[in-house]
Amino acid sequence: MKPRELQNLGIPKGEAIGLALEAMGSVMRAGMTRDAVRAKIQAVAGKPEDHVSDPLFGKLAACLVKSAAARARFEQRAAAAPYRQWGTDMDAKSIQQMDNACNLPVSVAGALMPDAHVGYGLPIGGVLATKGAVIPYAVGMDIACRMKMTVLDLPVSGIRAQEGHLRNILGEATRFGVGGGFSPRKDHPVMDEDWSFSRVTRQYRDKASYQLGSSGSGNHFAEFGTLTLKQDDLGLKAGVYCAFLSHSGSRGTGGQIATHYSKLAMELHPELPRELMQLAWLDLDSEAGQEYWRAMELMGRYAAANHLLIHRAVAKLLGARVLLDIENHHNFAWKEQHFGEEVIVHRKGATPAGRGVLGIIPGSMATPGYVVRGKGVAESMNSASHGAGRRLSRTATKNTYTWNDGKKFLAEHDVVLISAGLDEVPMGYKDIESVMAAQSDLVETVARFDPKLVKMAPEGEQPED
Repeated sequence: MKPRELQNLGIPKGEAIGLALEAMGSVMRAGMTRDAVRAKIQAVAGKPEDHVSDPLFGKLAACLVKSAAARARFEQRAAAAPYRQWGTDMDAKSIQQMDNACNLPVSVAGALMPDAHVGYGLPIGGVLATKGAVIPYAVGMDIACRMKMTVLDLPVSGIRAQEGHLRNILGEATRFGVGGGFSPRKDHPVMDEDWSFSRVTRQYRDKASYQLGSSGSGNHFAEFGTLTLKQDDLGLKAGVYCAFLSHSGSRGTGGQIATHYSKLAMELHPELPRELMQLAWLDLDSEAGQEYWRAMELMGRYAAANHLLIHRAVAKLLGARVLLDIENHHNFAWKEQHFGEEVIVHRKGATPAGRGVLGIIPGSMATPGYVVRGKGVAESMNSASHGAGRRLSRTATKNTYTWNDGKKFLAEHDVVLISAGLDEVPMGYKDIESVMAAQSDLVETVARFDPKLVKMAPEGEQPED
């Protein structure tokens, strides 16, 4: 039985799941049927106090009794922290997740970006300010996921004229897929930093080393396209340029850090009701909170190193001169001054958009992305969307569209796709123009990027975004 099934039977995340799995293993080895096990677990979850003396399920029952007592002590705040929503194309679950986040005792304020869709705890596209606390699931699973664009001194015509060469370059410069990595390994000073400060960073340092310079899976991509600048800006003259754009994060190590500290936060806050459990926090003045913060910042530098190595390799293999580099990240938490005090601003799938700050907001594999300049809007806590955002879940996208639909859309937009999963076809995403219009008060558009040659993880890979 999987953890999700146990949750559906009433077993909360955290320590109780492990105890339930332990008890299940014992009774099933003794011959209890699956249906009988399900019934037993449901009974324990329903009235745990009746099963505390059970020789096999007693530990689980005691844990549930303790959790129930803790939840009874939870005091709902008198009024939710305020938040503002940008955009109207929102699903009810995303809005409910934002409402839940603003009911946390540590929350100060929130903002919901127009690309919002459901995530773990905080919706993707959610911005949340807290006081003295960091929420691992409000940072996200792919810690420090980021965008990087390099403008190259190559003729735009070369994208099609040298398509075969560019395909080979993408294959050499990075690796896609959950297990993607390099042997021999790439080198960067980030791997010379101290990774020994926590069990999880120490344990996964070798994996991080192997995956350094790779791109992963899910909505991560590497693509060549055109950058259209209508007026002189960014140190460039108005015109159309060849550009390379990448999107990826901290790979498997970031995911393991997120999982470890999210579980720890939930164990430390058994008082939280079920709808708030994935929003469990770590106090920043605690050892666990300081450890997570240090790991998160390390993953920020690691993700930046991944992009640097990919872009450096692309430019070298092309023999091209770099005219401009722009990058920004999301899925991170920052210590910032807002509302007259220092708060922790979580931007889960949201881009920093302080006044004058440059950012990149992509669409999909076949729709435009934009280089933007932030306007520094206080109500958004200097934030904007991180992309178009999903309109349909991955499963719904695969059930709704076929590759024939996707190939037709790609052809209409003059995009050549090297590899991707069906769940990433453009029709599964919101309309980027509507998203940009909904946040015109948050950012100004500086330039437009149109993808032309796109590579993502092949079909069947588990998403890492």
